[in-house]
Amino acid sequence: MIYEDIKNFPKQFEYKPVVENQTELGKFKKFIVAGMGGSNLATDLVKILRPDLEITVHRDYGLPEYLEKDLPAQAGTLVILSSYSGSTEEALDAYKQAGRRNLSRIAIGAGGELLKLAESDGVPYIKFPSDKIQPRIALGWSFLAHLKAIGDEKLLGESADLAEALKPEAEEEKSREFARDLKDSTPIIYASNRNKGLSYIWKIFLNETGKVPAFANVFPELNHNEMTSFGNDGGDFFFLFLKDDSDNPRILKRMEVLKDLYEKKGYKVKVLEFSGSPLRKIFSSFLATVWTAYYLAKERGVDPEGIPMVEEFKKMIK
Repeated sequence: MIYEDIKNFPKQFEYKPVVENQTELGKFKKFIVAGMGGSNLATDLVKILRPDLEITVHRDYGLPEYLEKDLPAQAGTLVILSSYSGSTEEALDAYKQAGRRNLSRIAIGAGGELLKLAESDGVPYIKFPSDKIQPRIALGWSFLAHLKAIGDEKLLGESADLAEALKPEAEEEKSREFARDLKDSTPIIYASNRNKGLSYIWKIFLNETGKVPAFANVFPELNHNEMTSFGNDGGDFFFLFLKDDSDNPRILKRMEVLKDLYEKKGYKVKVLEFSGSPLRKIFSSFLATVWTAYYLAKERGVDPEGIPMVEEFKKMIK
């Protein structure tokens, strides 16, 4: 099933999100997006494309603590509650806290308790077309819904072109080969700070779909600490550098120099280069991510779809 979901991913950009319970959201200058796991990956992509906006990604219970003390920070703030299933307890807790503080809210998801609460409370909400795929694979729907919530109609219009422009098969074979190379290694993904969201998505998919530990960091910060922890034995680490042709030239130089240093120490390094429009770069990287994670699971003989430990953990904490 997950294989078909990846193949059909571009069709998600045919979706036209609609705000229910309210025709006009109003204009907001600040956004807090509360959600967990795959339900809150789209926010990092929106931040890449809209660096001019003040967007706080909240992956926890409740709301950011600064709101309790800084009343001006609440003015003009929209709280976006994102939960694909609608049952994520952290997102539900954030929804209730935002309501108690009379903050403007909008809920996003495929259904469940969150959207039921929003409907009964008269809170705006956006519903996905289906609840039949993994939350992390529904990134297209989630991305479009987030754009609708922040009121970016321009990017929404441009994103519709991805339904035809994205070609999953173009990334499949290259990713299958990379998965073979990764099979016995621990992946570490590096990107520019601007593309931090992409490196994090790689980590999440390698964790959830590939079922391997994976880690992510960003330039230039990692040059001041993390790189010094790797000795001369090569180890089983495999470094993946996400190279964006529009990154700061000084960041690109850092990537080149660090690649040489790591290779001299015996480490495996692969550079993935992305070019084109910002939207194409982001979602081409995403397709490379999901294909690599899928084929890595296959190479290792594990189920790429199920997340049994997450389900067991949820039962244990209830």
